[in-house]
Amino acid sequence: MNKLFLMKNPDLFQGEKYLTKNTNYFEGWYFKNTNRENGISFIPGISIDNENKKAFIQVITNNSSYFVDYNIKDFKCDFSPFCIHIGNNSFSKEAIQIDIKDEMQNLNVHGKIRYSNSKNINTSSLYPNIMGPFSYIPFMECNHAILSMKSDAYGAITINDTNLNFDEGLGYIEKDWGCSFPQSYIWCEGNNFQKSNASFMLSIADIPFKLFHFRGIICVLIINNQEFKFTTYNHTNLIKYELNNNSLNVILKKRDYSLTVESSANIVNKLSSPVKGKMEKDIFESISAFINVTLKKENTVIFSDKSLNCGLEIVPK
Repeated sequence: MNKLFLMKNPDLFQGEKYLTKNTNYFEGWYFKNTNRENGISFIPGISIDNENKKAFIQVITNNSSYFVDYNIKDFKCDFSPFCIHIGNNSFSKEAIQIDIKDEMQNLNVHGKIRYSNSKNINTSSLYPNIMGPFSYIPFMECNHAILSMKSDAYGAITINDTNLNFDEGLGYIEKDWGCSFPQSYIWCEGNNFQKSNASFMLSIADIPFKLFHFRGIICVLIINNQEFKFTTYNHTNLIKYELNNNSLNVILKKRDYSLTVESSANIVNKLSSPVKGKMEKDIFESISAFINVTLKKENTVIFSDKSLNCGLEIVPK
C-alpha cells in the first residue's frame, strides 16, 4: 500500500511488510474506556524480533493488568473499513468486541463497546498527526498517532465476575509503531473534565535522533472545538519538569501562552513495552489518575479544570 497514504491514515496497519521479515518491529493500538467510577483499556498489537513473531492483547483496569499472547496468524487487519482482529476480538474506531479467555491467568473478558461523535486533532499535509513534520522522518524509533481524543462510548465489558457499564461513557484511541519505545518518557491523557467539554494529551520523551538525543514534546488541549497545541515543532519551551514517584508537574510555554499540568496516581499496573520489537520492558500505568490543566494567555487564565479517570505513565531514566 502507498506509503504516503498510510502516513495520512495512521489508524491503518503500518507494518504489513514486516510480517514476512525478521526485522525488529512492533505496532500497537490503545483503546481506553471510562465511566464515572471505572475504566478499562485494551492494547492489541504485534511484536516481531529475531526470535519470534506474535500478536498480543494487554488489558488494564483500575486495579489490575494482563498480557495475553496470541499466534501471529491470529492477527488480521482490514483496511477499508479499518478493523483489527486478534482471535475472537475486533477493534475499530466505531466499536470494540472482546472475547478473551486465558485459563493460566484466570482471565475471562467479554463484551462490546460502541463509539460515536469522535473528536480528533486538526491535521494537514504538513501535520498528518500529532508528530507533525516528524511523521515524515523514516528512522524514528517510535511513531505516535492520536486517533480519537474523545468519543461517546456505549456498552459493557465483563471481566471475570465484574460488569463494567460504559453507557454514557467516554473513549480515547491512540497508537504507536516502530522498533522501541523511548528509554524515558511521560504520558498522560484525560477527557473527563469536571466543568468543561475538554480533552487533553501530553507526552514528553527522550528521542534518539541519529547521533544525538533531544527532548520531544507533543501536547494538545481541545476545549469545545478550539485546539491548543504545544509541541517541539511549534517552538514550545519546557519551563518546568518535575517527577516524583507517580506524579508530575510540567509547565510549557509557547509565545504568549503557558500551560501548567499536574497529574498524580495512587494505583499503577504493570504493562510490557517494546525494546527492538520485543515486548520485554516493564512499565507502569494508571487509568485512574487525575490531571489538573491550566492554560494562560500572558497573565490571564483562559482555562482551568480537573479531569478524573485519566491515563498516566512515568518512565524515568
